[in-house]
Amino acid sequence: MGSSSDKLFNRERTIHEILGGNIVADVMLWRKKNVSVGIVTVTIASWMVFEAFAYTIFTLLSSVLLLLLSILFLWSKSASILNRPSPPLLEFQISEAMAEEASIWLRIHVNRLLQVSYDIAMGRDSELYIKVAISLFLISLIGSLMDFQTLCHTSVLVVMTVPAFYERYEDYIDGSIVFICNKAKELYLRFEILAFPENKKKLS
Repeated sequence: MGSSSDKLFNRERTIHEILGGNIVADVMLWRKKNVSVGIVTVTIASWMVFEAFAYTIFTLLSSVLLLLLSILFLWSKSASILNRPSPPLLEFQISEAMAEEASIWLRIHVNRLLQVSYDIAMGRDSELYIKVAISLFLISLIGSLMDFQTLCHTSVLVVMTVPAFYERYEDYIDGSIVFICNKAKELYLRFEILAFPENKKKLS
């Protein structure tokens, strides 16, 4: 592994630590291969179903729920007639603690979003405005190139492949990007000297 100066943004943490270091990071970095393969397989299969049969997400969910409820209903009815055990279903309810925790999480993130929006609207953070504007422009551009379903499937595949690929070839990718950035800075300095000769003394 290279030094922190050879890494992007001079970071010292590993990709696994940046992603949270939990089970989600393990899945994204293919350290739990069965789960990772399952997610990629389901993503590709569902995309093929949407494309081949012209399904929408609501049509698919409705069909799956209808089939599941029909199976469970017929199972329960036949079990009562034939004196067989009912379907092994657990009665799940959202507890007050779970609802309170979810509301706190939602309130924190909504307040953070509102604060960011307020700071941008008041002109307090130009850098943040540029980042948000670029992000929204990219989202708009991507949205014009593909529909929401394709975007979701593509996003899952990117999340499941890019971090793992980057972790495997981390040193090579970081070294190449740092080299390109240094060369770009050199070219910019040369351009600035040629375009503004009066700044040559200041730069030297």
